[in-house]
Amino acid sequence: MEERKMRSALLFKDKSVSFIKRFAFSISYVLLPATLLCTFFYLLSITQYSTTTTTTYRPSFSSSHPFLPSSSPSFSSEGDKVYHDSCDYSNGEWVDDRSGPLYNVTTCGTIKESEKCISNGRPDLGYLYWRWQPKECNLPRFEPLTFLQVVENKHVAFVGDSLARNQLESLLCMLATVSTPNLVYKSPNDNKFRRWHFPSHNANLSLYWSPFLVEGVERSNEGPYYNTMYLDHVNERWARDLEWFDMIVVSFGHWFLLPSVYYEGGLVIGSLNCPDLNHTQMDFYVPLRKVLKTTLNSIIERKRGEVDVIVKTFSPAHFEGDWDKAGTCLKTEPYKKEEKDVEGMDAEIRKIEIEEVENAKAKASEFGGFRLDILDVTRLALLRPDGHPGPYMNPFPFAKGVPERVQNDCVHWCLPGPIDTWNQIFLQIIKKREKR
Repeated sequence: MEERKMRSALLFKDKSVSFIKRFAFSISYVLLPATLLCTFFYLLSITQYSTTTTTTYRPSFSSSHPFLPSSSPSFSSEGDKVYHDSCDYSNGEWVDDRSGPLYNVTTCGTIKESEKCISNGRPDLGYLYWRWQPKECNLPRFEPLTFLQVVENKHVAFVGDSLARNQLESLLCMLATVSTPNLVYKSPNDNKFRRWHFPSHNANLSLYWSPFLVEGVERSNEGPYYNTMYLDHVNERWARDLEWFDMIVVSFGHWFLLPSVYYEGGLVIGSLNCPDLNHTQMDFYVPLRKVLKTTLNSIIERKRGEVDVIVKTFSPAHFEGDWDKAGTCLKTEPYKKEEKDVEGMDAEIRKIEIEEVENAKAKASEFGGFRLDILDVTRLALLRPDGHPGPYMNPFPFAKGVPERVQNDCVHWCLPGPIDTWNQIFLQIIKKREKR
């Protein structure tokens, strides 16, 4: 009896095991193909997503955080491509780029209030997501650490107008993502002369306010309505410090569009837009050329080598209509490359700057170590009407509706913004010099 029970139990066990094996086999037969199919479609979806986001991503203007991007910057693969010594960075177009800037208004403390466009209420963020693409090569993303390594133990001076300040503030913001600068000098009562020191690399970056580059008197509400320029005398406020400079970035131009009286050899040689004065009326092209010639000759004669001079070309303004109307420079996207060309006044100023740098190179050739270059930003700046503060140079200008008059800034650039690209090219220029 016991033996019969034991056989029955073993038979039941064998049938159960057989059933489980058959069931497991059937399940695996069904699940394996299903698993493979799911895996295939999952990988396909990832591939499609990465492809479309790289080419078509645009930020939402309704983002809940007004101070995008995030504090940890992402680096585009464009920067990994080979650097070309002969690349013409001035010829290109603006293309969509989801990487965004390296910094924002909350992570950088050196931005002028009138250039904090987003925190001043600018509602769109699209102007932050464009990249300059040269025709002949790629422009690498700015590398803050590389810049500091190149200028280690050096003094870089930005000399000129408020666009020199604008560019320097952009540079400081990008460098501060890897090393904190110390403000070691500030001129009393204003911010027109400042110096920052980077202890990590013993590098100094200075700002020298000199809108004419030469000696002169700026027009003011309390004084004459015109500027006075002495075309043959360099401004000693910056020139007396030449012995301390290793690199000079020169920026000028917009102040020459204002009413002015010109002196040379101690005598008045003419004036611009001063009809009530008994002077010969002249355009500003001749004085502008003389000023740049005086500046470059003074640097060459005093330094006699061992200095790098970079002249930034003219950056066009984008005023459309009256400066105090709400409709001025409110575009939200760049121009396409075929929409605009450098012409007229912008082209003539740029031509003068390039010609005078070439003339100075010939004179400087007798001194070893003297290097001059052009930072050609005219075209890439012309194509960015969307990059200016416009009415957002002041906080929330339309908070109470649209007033009859609204002050607009269509000359300077939002930070962050298109002016960051100037420093990308600046870095490539000085990297090229290090290879020589």
